[in-house]
Amino acid sequence: MSFTPTPEQLACVEASASSDDNLLIRALAGAAKTSTLVLIAEALPSTQILCLAFNKRIATEMQERLPNNCTAQTLNSIGHRVWSEAIGRRLQINPSKTYDIFTEILSKTNDEFLKKEAYENLADLMRTVDFGKACGFIPTGHYDGQPFRAKRLMDTEEFFGHLDEELPDYLQDLIIEVTLVSLKMAFEGKCDYNDQILMPTVFHGAFPRFPLVLIDEAQDLSSLNHAMLRKLVKKRLIAVGDENQAIYGFRGAHENSMSLLREEFSMRELPLSISFRCPVTVVKHARFRAPEMKWPEWAKEGEVRTWQSYTANEIPDGSAVICRNNAPLFNFAIKLLKNGRYAELYGNDIGKSLLKLMKKLGPESLLQDDVMQRIADWEEEKLKKAKNRGEDGVRDRAECLRIFARQGKDLGEAMAYAQHVFNSRGPLKLMTGHKSKGLEFRDVFFLDEHLVGEKGQDPNLRYVIITRAKETLTYIKTEDFVDT
Repeated sequence: MSFTPTPEQLACVEASASSDDNLLIRALAGAAKTSTLVLIAEALPSTQILCLAFNKRIATEMQERLPNNCTAQTLNSIGHRVWSEAIGRRLQINPSKTYDIFTEILSKTNDEFLKKEAYENLADLMRTVDFGKACGFIPTGHYDGQPFRAKRLMDTEEFFGHLDEELPDYLQDLIIEVTLVSLKMAFEGKCDYNDQILMPTVFHGAFPRFPLVLIDEAQDLSSLNHAMLRKLVKKRLIAVGDENQAIYGFRGAHENSMSLLREEFSMRELPLSISFRCPVTVVKHARFRAPEMKWPEWAKEGEVRTWQSYTANEIPDGSAVICRNNAPLFNFAIKLLKNGRYAELYGNDIGKSLLKLMKKLGPESLLQDDVMQRIADWEEEKLKKAKNRGEDGVRDRAECLRIFARQGKDLGEAMAYAQHVFNSRGPLKLMTGHKSKGLEFRDVFFLDEHLVGEKGQDPNLRYVIITRAKETLTYIKTEDFVDT
């Protein structure tokens, strides 16, 4: 390594090399955690090490940096091999598996009401099935005996009680049916990416065992990931993460993942508190959540500011505009376009689902006032079923629809404009706080920060957003945008 390690990094390396302790390294935002993992691996040249990453890109990057005694893999790649060996078949991976199962079942039903309801809510139903896999959901009364006994992590009552929307019995039954068909297909080797982790973990699978397992982003592990980890760790575990960046509960991540690891593996805790990314002013600003956060002596002063009014041209190219919700970002993208600036809605997969929803509002000739009424009716119906934190998501989607509805005299024009916005590319990046995690930018603009509350995971989301900034953090509001 070409840099001089900090005392905290050296302490992590020393604890790794001189003891057999399981270690939990609390690495705050920008604290060079990957470099620390490399230092640890280099200090243990004779140990066979498995380094776990959440996606293939990160695994490839880590493998390039790690010494030869390390193998960087994703949880999916390990699960794929284990399940293939368990059933004695080569797996066929179909990312559209859940969709295919739904459409196959619905094509055979004579229940026209069920068919209509299911197709109108298909995207949400598919996400629910995938969420169930991430939670280790196996329907109650199934796979309870030999030869395929499941070590389920969540039963039927727990799973449906965990959702953000109260589903009617007929949709619950459909989700259970789809889940059971998916499980049967997985035993035949027909899998999707979620099956790669679910099947070998919940059912029997002979996992490889490593003397040392390193895992990054420990705060984002789901209960299913924890169960897989227990099968992989032969002797020792070193995990790195930041509890302040635990924001993926809606994807199935365990809300107290790091605490659970600490207790289960009796882990010794070590800090990485120096942020090499954030300037002094941003570090001070982030101490509301991480009071121990520090900066290196060479750090820039940086700036945290609030703009009372601003124009599109005042936002530098390469900046990131980050918001809690999607609707303000879509509104902002439209304002930028009308003022001659182009932006990219970064990683925004909500675009496709919104367009599908807009198509279901009625014919393209539907006039704007009628479109608005259809949106209001949809929102009212969804809010009746929403629970937990689901109401926020319903209101955000409804506002997204209204924003685009205002851009055309009828639904067809609104949809065309929405497609134009989704396809736009430019030097400004617009993203939600959840999409910003893992990224960094010279200039960050925090849009409508009042939307980030102080309950649940929202303080973590605020921390994630502000620690993306390498030089300036600017608070802006939608209503303070000045057209030129």
